[in-house]
Amino acid sequence: MKRIIATICLLIPVHSVAADPPGSTQSVSDRQAWIKDQIPDLIRTYQWLHTHPEVSFQEQETANYLADQWQTNGFQVTTRVGGHGIVGIMKNGAGPTVMLRCDLDALPVTEQTQLPYASEVKYELPGGATTGVMHACGHDIHMTNLLATAQYLAEHRDQWSGTLMVIGQPAEERGAGAKAMLQDGLFKRFPKPDFALALHVSGDKPTGAIGVLPGYALANVDSVDIRMKGRGGHGSAPHTTIDPIVQAAQLVMSLQTIVSREVKPIEPAVVTVGSIHGGTKHNIIGNECDLQLTVRSYSEAVRRKVLDAIQRKARAVAMSFDAPAPEIKISEGTPSLRNDDDLTARLKQVFETTLGTDRVSVDEPSMGGEDFSRYGREGVPILMYRLGSVNQSRLDRFKALGVPAPSLHSSQYYPDVEPTLTTGILTMTGAALELLKRPES
Repeated sequence: MKRIIATICLLIPVHSVAADPPGSTQSVSDRQAWIKDQIPDLIRTYQWLHTHPEVSFQEQETANYLADQWQTNGFQVTTRVGGHGIVGIMKNGAGPTVMLRCDLDALPVTEQTQLPYASEVKYELPGGATTGVMHACGHDIHMTNLLATAQYLAEHRDQWSGTLMVIGQPAEERGAGAKAMLQDGLFKRFPKPDFALALHVSGDKPTGAIGVLPGYALANVDSVDIRMKGRGGHGSAPHTTIDPIVQAAQLVMSLQTIVSREVKPIEPAVVTVGSIHGGTKHNIIGNECDLQLTVRSYSEAVRRKVLDAIQRKARAVAMSFDAPAPEIKISEGTPSLRNDDDLTARLKQVFETTLGTDRVSVDEPSMGGEDFSRYGREGVPILMYRLGSVNQSRLDRFKALGVPAPSLHSSQYYPDVEPTLTTGILTMTGAALELLKRPES
């Protein structure tokens, strides 16, 4: 009798058996068991990526590492898309196209975590100075998470239907990688996705928790370089000069009134002067003074208003000193990131079923920037959610010491790898399975 039953079971077509919903108890426990089996290998993968960081536009070894694994998993892989970008395609029947994205690049930061696998990579800056390189923004977690998610979906094709598109994007830290991949035909040479999903680690959110936010989540980011011009001379005879440093000082104060007096109070905006350089010696008034600004906003109207005001105020200061007109250069960084409302609501339910409602928060918007936004600007519904990466016990210790946890981009930031990956893989596989659900029989 047992043999007959076994034979009958083997004859049942796989596609006729309904898969458990991605947020169901059975589906979650199955994926948890799979992740637990894979964790030792995933930690080794993470540590390899952590110890082999590469800065923006130089991610060749990193890209090759991901491409090899995706090819092993059965993806059709294309390399060198928009620089060192990689695209993997897996077609698995009829259905939507879902894009999952990770970023490849590290930062020119010397690691000070004292971890046994801390990065020792060095990088020569354009001016000749040398700095360390580390994944201080968690891109090594992002890559490991997507490698695992892609592997799970490749090994469980009976659970989904459609086209899975995985991309490794270069130069996120420079705000240029998404633009480069799009200009290289990302949505023309490959299927344009119906949905796009990414996650980003958070340095102040506990492991096991995630955060979502519909609507604007991250800001427009623009860089402004201003050179105030004057007429140099002796410090003892300022009346014979036009002092560019005094101009710059006046401009710094004038810029503070843009947000407080020209932008509607309910519209977020930031104008920060991050660098000011002028002069060479105590008793010399120089010819020039350079300022570097970062400008943040959400809407295009506010973005334009603030940038116009910066230029107007710089010229007005120069005119008030009877100085030559300043040189002003605006470099577009990244557009604001707006999570699709419907996609966010749909996947928030999956996340809550997967983790529990108490582990899924609705976060506040941030004035940080992310070029994942560019895929949304191409008409693709997108969602980027935040992944907790620091154990609660560590967060409690920082609180007891009266200091904030190391932020992203800090030389002392590091994630608690195993719980961070477990939550990331659980939520991203659940989201992908929801979006690529098989048609009901």
